[in-house]
Amino acid sequence: METQEVKLKKFGTFGGVFTPTLLTILGVIMYLRLGWVVGNAGLLGTWLIILFSFGITLCTALSMSAITTNIRIGAGGAYAIVSQALGLEVGGSLGIPRYVSQGLAVTMYIFGFREGWLGIFPAHNPFLVDVLVFGMLFGIAYVSANLAIKTQYIIMGVIILSFISIVWAAYGGSMVVSNEEALRFGTFKGSAENAFSGSDFWMVFAVFFPAATGIMAGANMSGELKEPKKSIPVGTLWAIGVSFMIYMGLAYWLARSANEAELLGDYYIIVDKAASGPLIIAGILGATFSSALASIVGSSRILFAMGEHKVLPYSKFLSGQSANGQPRNAMIITGLLIFATMLLRNINAVAPLVTLFFLITYAMINIVVIIEQNLGLISYRPVFKIPRWVPWVGLISSVFAMFIINPTVSLLSVMIVFAVYWYLSRQNLETPFEDVRSGLFVSFAEWAAKHTWGMKKMQQRAWKPNLMVPVRDINGVKGIFEFLRNIAKPKGSIKLLGIEPFSEKSTLSLKLEQLSESFRTKGVFSSWTVIHTEEFTKGINYASQALQGAFFKPNVVFLNLQEHDDYEKEVRPIIRESIRLEIGVLLYVAHPTALLGERNIINVWISDRQKNWSIGWDIGNLDLSLLIAYKLKTNWNARIRLITVISDPGEEANARNFLESLINLARLPSTLTEVRIGKFREIVEDGPSADLNIFGMEENLSFHFVKEMVFKTNSSCLFVKDSGHESILA
Repeated sequence: METQEVKLKKFGTFGGVFTPTLLTILGVIMYLRLGWVVGNAGLLGTWLIILFSFGITLCTALSMSAITTNIRIGAGGAYAIVSQALGLEVGGSLGIPRYVSQGLAVTMYIFGFREGWLGIFPAHNPFLVDVLVFGMLFGIAYVSANLAIKTQYIIMGVIILSFISIVWAAYGGSMVVSNEEALRFGTFKGSAENAFSGSDFWMVFAVFFPAATGIMAGANMSGELKEPKKSIPVGTLWAIGVSFMIYMGLAYWLARSANEAELLGDYYIIVDKAASGPLIIAGILGATFSSALASIVGSSRILFAMGEHKVLPYSKFLSGQSANGQPRNAMIITGLLIFATMLLRNINAVAPLVTLFFLITYAMINIVVIIEQNLGLISYRPVFKIPRWVPWVGLISSVFAMFIINPTVSLLSVMIVFAVYWYLSRQNLETPFEDVRSGLFVSFAEWAAKHTWGMKKMQQRAWKPNLMVPVRDINGVKGIFEFLRNIAKPKGSIKLLGIEPFSEKSTLSLKLEQLSESFRTKGVFSSWTVIHTEEFTKGINYASQALQGAFFKPNVVFLNLQEHDDYEKEVRPIIRESIRLEIGVLLYVAHPTALLGERNIINVWISDRQKNWSIGWDIGNLDLSLLIAYKLKTNWNARIRLITVISDPGEEANARNFLESLINLARLPSTLTEVRIGKFREIVEDGPSADLNIFGMEENLSFHFVKEMVFKTNSSCLFVKDSGHESILA
């Protein structure tokens, strides 16, 4: 299939942002509900509602302006902003519900247009009017965004004429009413729908607030703007400023031109009081038509952007473009969605979702800016700078407005967003750009490091096995892959430390990288590095010394004793240095044939306490042995057996009490115990069989003893030395 260069028409600030944003804000609520708002709240109350509503949108617009001047925003508007900051999962969890809600918004605007049309031509078939309007909208949007913008210029002209009709009426002396005091301070009598049984400030606010939403109309065109970094802030803020002045002035005109009864009882009061009623009707039709047009164009761009990022199934189809760069496939799907919702004929039940998804979008944009501001990363240097309090005001007020408008539907909206996020987080989406999450995680890690540094008591409760595994034979590590994973899983980590002389032909780095990836794929975090040295022992010891200054450092050195290892010259010096540095040591010696057997029983051998059977916080070199045994028990679904060998028969009762107390304090469920009397080496040889035997080790652990234990137990053995920072009792 031949690829052709897509020639996309680019728009400037006025046509691409200011016009669609202004026309969406100046919608049907301004013409048909502002009079009712004034009638309930009075002029001063209405001005307060307008100030509060536009304050919320202004803070969000400022946040959006800051973030858009800091990134290369692609197609999709708010979806693109959130995705580039917090990842495709979060962006998609916002983008999918927002796309659907914008489709519902188009249907509502079509229904609003129909109501205005039937006010002029009541004999016309309502469904036919809806279908014809939908056909016109879809046809304009399908041809190109350029045609949609040109159409909106015509609509803007009609709306300007309607304002001229209002100004003309004011100039002609309409602003004279008999009861001016009642209009200055509202009495909140309600509406005809509730038989004027009363309302309150927040109920009236909830009716008006959707008028102030619509600031994303221009941002939705982000992929088709010549200079989105310049156009989105300038166009959006100018649209907010102009529409704010219009609403404030229109509220003043209504308060001075009609009395309370007229404002409350007649939703078409502006039509009645204007110099030319037909121009107001034309403005109502133009406002609903332009809002629907902006929403259908914007929603298709959101779907196209999600298709480009492979967030949805059939993404290749959704991201398809025409020769002139129009997202035709996304437009077809959007058209089908809108037509399907039109068939419902009444979408009042889901109408609040539209406004609430707008508010969730506003909240998320403010959250993005808050995160960016507080991370303090050098990558956040927006051209449009805002004070730190602005996004906080935007976030808090957006959430507040959500629960004022409809608490139940607000919770439902948030649940929908989380449900979509849960789904997307399991799709293994490949983000085509770097987001801020890495910086967020690093900042959390730094915060944790700074607040826990030096808090040694906390280390015991927060202990988890962070293994450093020296590697010079990659096959030896592969042979114990599952054993290492079972020790570390689920919250531990494994650092593979490659040791070899330098060679340009070496493949150890590549093999370690692949092995580390295998650990991560199977649920254990792993990293790797290679130290080039001729001396195996010095390489490991120098690494242990260097890592002492790190916060996230290994706390256990895992040594896999193999036939080619020189125990006295290589292994013993590592054990001694690890003990000196207070790092735990695990020395694993595999039985040549038994290996790890059936992984059902783990024997932990406890040395004779010699009349010192009390249990304090320090129980000797036993903590790490029991912690590792418990990890293996959990991951193997095995049982632990505690065995102690005593030489004095008179100590048997004390030994048994010690084991029972240890099990109780260490919280080791279903643990077996045995107390044997005699000589240790003889007891070990005749001791109960197990798949793994764990012994404590001293600094001078001899190679002879290691081999003897493997032979006598006829099993693999693990020799353990505490670091002193673990506690099975914590």
